[in-house]
Amino acid sequence: MSASSPGLSHGLKERHVTMLSIAGVIGAGLFVGSGHAIAEAGPAVLIAYAIAGLLVILVMRMLGEMAVASPDTGSFSTYADRAIGHWAGYLIGWLYWWFWVLVIPLEATAAATILHTWFAGVPLWAFALGITVLLTITNLFSVKNYGEFEFWFALVKVVAIIAFLAIAAAAIMGLIPGSQTSGVSNLFAHGGFMPNGFGAVLGAMLTTMFTFLGTEIVTIAAAESDNPQQQITKATNSVVWRISLFYLGSIFVVTSLVAWNDPQLAALGSYQRTLELIGIPNAKAIVDVVVLISVASCLNSALYTASRMLYSLSTRRDAMQVFNKTAGNGTPQNAVLGSMVVGFMMVIANYLVPEAVFNVLLATSGAIALLVYMAIAISQLRMRQRMIARGETPAFKMWLFPWLTWAVILFIAAVLVLMAFRPDHQIEVLSTAALTGLLLLVGWIRSRLLGTGWRHSSPALAAANAG
Repeated sequence: MSASSPGLSHGLKERHVTMLSIAGVIGAGLFVGSGHAIAEAGPAVLIAYAIAGLLVILVMRMLGEMAVASPDTGSFSTYADRAIGHWAGYLIGWLYWWFWVLVIPLEATAAATILHTWFAGVPLWAFALGITVLLTITNLFSVKNYGEFEFWFALVKVVAIIAFLAIAAAAIMGLIPGSQTSGVSNLFAHGGFMPNGFGAVLGAMLTTMFTFLGTEIVTIAAAESDNPQQQITKATNSVVWRISLFYLGSIFVVTSLVAWNDPQLAALGSYQRTLELIGIPNAKAIVDVVVLISVASCLNSALYTASRMLYSLSTRRDAMQVFNKTAGNGTPQNAVLGSMVVGFMMVIANYLVPEAVFNVLLATSGAIALLVYMAIAISQLRMRQRMIARGETPAFKMWLFPWLTWAVILFIAAVLVLMAFRPDHQIEVLSTAALTGLLLLVGWIRSRLLGTGWRHSSPALAAANAG
C-alpha cells in the first residue's frame, strides 16, 4: 500500500522525522559495544568504522533515490518486489521483520539489567516484560506517540554525545585539571596504529557494520509524515555528517584518550572508561542512564519497524490479511500486537530456553543487514535502468550511477564470502542462509496455493501501482 493511500495516518511531525534521522541509528553499541571493536583492532578500528559508514552512506543514497520517487511504509521490501520480483520483496520483508523482532528481547534484557542494578529486588524478567509492555502500549495509540517518545529519546542521545565529544576534546587539549589522560599519543602507542594487523580491522568491520542497521528506518517512518519526499531527502543528505560526527568522532576521541589494550575498555565500555580516565565523577551512573534511554529507543523503534513491515507484507498478501487493518487513529494495531506477541515470546525464551538454543536464534539474523543492503542496491540498479529506458530522471540521484551501485553490490558479496570463511562468523552466515531457504520454500508454496505469482511483482502491488 502506498503512503498516499488511506490507512496509515500522517501523524509524524517534521521534528519527529528529523530527530529520528539524526539519532535513530545510535544505540548501546556506540556507548558500550564499540569498546570490544577497539580492543580487537586497536586505533585502526577507525578504518573499520569508516568503511562500514561509507557503505551505509552509499546504501542510504540508493534507498533515498527510490524512496523520494515513491514513499512507502514497506520501503526497500516494496522496491525489491517491484524491481526484482515478488519473491525478493517477500523474502527481504520477512527477514527484516525477524531481525527487529529479535532485537526486542536483546534490548529489553539490556534495559532490565541496568534497572536491576538499581532495584535488585525486582527480577530481570519482570523489568524486561514491563518495558516491552509499556512501549507496546505507546505504539498502539498512534504513530504520533512513537514519534514523540523517539524525539525525546533521540534528543537525549544527541545531547549526551555532543557533551561527551566536548569533554573529550577538552581533555585531549589538556584543559581538564586532574585528568589521567590527554593528547592523541594513544593512537600510535602500544604497538602502533594497527597493532593487530589488517585482519583484525576486517574482523572489526564485520562487527561494526551491523551497528548501523536502523539508518533506513527513517524511510519507513517518513511515509507517515506530511511531506515524505522532503523528509527523506533531508535525512539522506544528513547521513554523512551524522556518521562522521557521532561514530567517527566518538571513536577518534576514545582511541586518543584510552589505550586500546586497556583491560577495562571492553569490560566497561568506551564511553564509561574514557570518562573515568578524564576524572568525571559518577561516570558509570551517567553512562547507564544514557544507555538505558538508548536501549528504550531501540526497543521502541524495533516495535514500530516490525509492525510497519508486517503491515506492508499484509497489504501485498504476503502475511495474513488481519495485519493490514488500521484502527481509527491510523495505527496498524493488529500488526503491532502480532509483532509484540512474537517479541514477548522471544523475551520469555531468553530466560527459559538453554543459552545455546537462544544463541542459534540470534545467529539467524547475523547476515540480514547485508542481504537488505544487497536488495536495496540491486533494486536501485534495476529501477534506475527502467527510468532511463523511459527517458525519466529521478529527482534525487545516486552518485556515479551505475559504477558506485555495482561497487556496493560486489563489496557486499565479498563481505559475505569473508564471513563464510571466518570461524567467528560462519554460524551467522549458515543460520541466515538456512532461514532464507526456509522462507523461500514457505513463500513459494504459499504463492502456488494462493496463485499470487512469484517471479514478477506481486499482483496486489501491481494493482495498486495501476490504480
